[in-house]
Amino acid sequence: MGIFSKFVAKLKGQSTADPLDWKVLEEELLAADLGPKLTAEILKSAQGLKGDDALTSLTQILNSHLSGKSRALSDANTVGVVLVVGVNGTGKTTSAAKLANLLKSSGFSVMLAAGDTFRAAAVDQLQTWGARIGVSVISGKNGAEPAAVAFDAAVAAKESKCNFLIIDTAGRLHNKSDLMAELGKVRRVVEKTLPISEVLLVIDATTGQNGIAQAKIFAEAVDVTGLIVTKLDGSARGGVALAIESALDIPIKFIGNGEGERDFAPFEPGQYLSGLIND
Repeated sequence: MGIFSKFVAKLKGQSTADPLDWKVLEEELLAADLGPKLTAEILKSAQGLKGDDALTSLTQILNSHLSGKSRALSDANTVGVVLVVGVNGTGKTTSAAKLANLLKSSGFSVMLAAGDTFRAAAVDQLQTWGARIGVSVISGKNGAEPAAVAFDAAVAAKESKCNFLIIDTAGRLHNKSDLMAELGKVRRVVEKTLPISEVLLVIDATTGQNGIAQAKIFAEAVDVTGLIVTKLDGSARGGVALAIESALDIPIKFIGNGEGERDFAPFEPGQYLSGLIND
């Protein structure tokens, strides 16, 4: 059931909600990981809701907190280079592979780069995915420099004239300085060959407000152009997606909601808001 479904149902046929209803709604918003700041803003905007138009007005209020930026992958004149970033455990490597599969299924030629070289398991995982979905994976020797792998991949992608190169990056997050240095180096060496089209940050929806904190650190360290949110099922706990967009104005471009290669899709704001309100 959506966050607002009970509240909207109670409002039908009434001119206003009573104080208890507002308190219950506030508790549900906080439980849905919207956070105290966004919860307060939504409650303030919703004070004027009336029964007959509550659903429409509520949808407009929530939509105003979503980013207005494009959710499409940036068009590239040559190869579209996508850096996939995020802390370990968010589903970063899997998301890179699923994005590759989605693009390939849409008729694009795609190449993957196993740049998370600090985790041998991540390289193996991406190679396994590549074999499964039929996409070439560029990787280095054990312990290779991430930037070296990224450079080799950029050269290979340019020579093959593929449509997209998706680079999985290291997911270590010791502090912002380390993060900036690591991702900055990868970016610099890639851009000697090809421009970076997108930097997609992977966030695990179940981490709640911690996910927002992660997003802020990455947004300060690197020019994040879009988000991939994993484990987002559109139910009440999925409110963190709205909170992140409201806080950072970075558009969610894709969502992952399962283990299979097809459990990955472009983010649909209308469908998401409908889930929060009605489901």
